[in-house]
Amino acid sequence: MIQIGPYQMDISQPAVLIGVAAFVALLLIVILLVMAVRSARMAAPLAQQLHALSTGQNQLRGNLQTVSDTQANAQTQLVHNIEARLNTVQLQMQERLADNAAKSARALAEMQERMNQTLHGSSQKTTTSLTQLQERLSAIDKAQDNITKLSGDVLSLQDILSNKQTRGAFGEIQLRDIVSKALPADSYALQKTLSNGRRADCLIHLPNPPGPIVIDSKFPLEAYEALRRAKTDWELKSATANMRTSVRKHIRDISEKYILEGETADGALMFLPSEAVYAELHGNFPELVREGFDARVWIVSPTTCMATLNTMRAILKDARMREQAGEIRKTLRMLHRDVELVVSRVGKLDTHFRQAREDLDGIGTAAERAGKRAARLDNFDFEEVSGEETQPVLPLNPEKSPID
Repeated sequence: MIQIGPYQMDISQPAVLIGVAAFVALLLIVILLVMAVRSARMAAPLAQQLHALSTGQNQLRGNLQTVSDTQANAQTQLVHNIEARLNTVQLQMQERLADNAAKSARALAEMQERMNQTLHGSSQKTTTSLTQLQERLSAIDKAQDNITKLSGDVLSLQDILSNKQTRGAFGEIQLRDIVSKALPADSYALQKTLSNGRRADCLIHLPNPPGPIVIDSKFPLEAYEALRRAKTDWELKSATANMRTSVRKHIRDISEKYILEGETADGALMFLPSEAVYAELHGNFPELVREGFDARVWIVSPTTCMATLNTMRAILKDARMREQAGEIRKTLRMLHRDVELVVSRVGKLDTHFRQAREDLDGIGTAAERAGKRAARLDNFDFEEVSGEETQPVLPLNPEKSPID
């Protein structure tokens, strides 16, 4: 239902619908007419605006064309400038890259050269170090071998020193080595048997006085070894007493066996094969040394024995010089006679030289005269030549005829 004012209409009725439709259509027509009138009124300014817009559009199109051309020209110019600048920059970059590449190549070459030198020097140093290390290792190996050998020798030496007979042989060998280095072979005798039947380890043939002197090398080391092994006071006291008794007995034996009146010197040498034993005697047993002096038994170590033997060598040399004094005087007389003969022959030779010098002077004078005469003959000075023919001819022997 639709109510318009006091009227009510039913929409379901066809007449009402037709009326409503007719009304609506009329209303639309009116609205269209109003709009057409208004559009006609507004069309004239709009045409003017459209003409102005067309004109502005044409101007804008021209301006845009101008701007586009200008922009194209500017862009073209800019592209050319950019290309030229890029070419310049590219050339500069290429030059710089080439320069940097050359510098880098030189730096790399120098660095490589330094590295090669460093590596070569390091290689040489390494090689030298390895060589030195190898040499030192070889020396260490040799030293180790020597130490091993020395250890074996020490053990052998201990075995030798533990036996009295082998210990005596060791002392004799050491004494023989020292004597053979200090004295001539004909000035001593080893294991020499004396008139009393005793056998001396070494007999030095010294002239009288003092005469032949004996060196004994059989020193008893048992007492010294016991003294070195002593730990308690009782052991030390017992070893000291044993040491004193053994050395005193050995001094007395040497004095009785090897000092023979009219056969040997009035003294003998007791050789100690160890400097430690020598120092022990002189440091802690000076009374034994004095007893040896009283018995004319001189205690010597390897060092003092060598010094004593050198003194003996000087004595032997002096004795031999005295023995050969007559032969030396005879030789001197013969030498003096030879010198006199030389002096006489030198005088005769000087006389011959003087005669030869005079002959040479005479030959020079004769040659000078011959030269003068040849010059005169060459100049046809026969008168002067004939005037000199009365002069005697120069003789060859100046002793038979004097020179004019």
